[in-house]
Amino acid sequence: MAEAAKPAGKTPVDIDVFVEAGDWPAEVELTRLVDRAVAMAFAETGASGASELSIVFSDDAHIQTLNAQWRGKDKPTNVLSFPAFSFAKGGPLPPMLGDIVLAAETVSREAALEDKPLANHITHLVIHGLLHLLGHDHETEAEAEEMEAIERRALARLAIPDPYA
Repeated sequence: MAEAAKPAGKTPVDIDVFVEAGDWPAEVELTRLVDRAVAMAFAETGASGASELSIVFSDDAHIQTLNAQWRGKDKPTNVLSFPAFSFAKGGPLPPMLGDIVLAAETVSREAALEDKPLANHITHLVIHGLLHLLGHDHETEAEAEEMEAIERRALARLAIPDPYA
């Protein structure tokens, strides 16, 4: 018996969305944004295989603690990614991709400063965080250009303007 085709835009990733702290849109809206962002990131990278992913919507205080503990930077940031396993970019997905944590105050402040809808900024940061979990980085100019190009294409699929323009 043939396996049923997955609907367009779906991924084999089991996503857990958790609102821990902060002033965020309703969880149902966040889940919708996350599902769409993950689907588009997977479509652009060609990543495949079953895996799990956790997205935590938190606040600046919590992300500052995480940033200090894991990166040695005692300040809040918009998004952090914590891979569960190391794997080769483009290789089969591990059973658990890891965690992406977003900070409410920083994300809201950036969206306002950049005059963009909060939903668009959240979507961009989820894609950005997921690309880190999929092995992408922006430590060198070439890496940054590659990662930003994937982000732009994934966002364009959702009719979200280029965040780097």
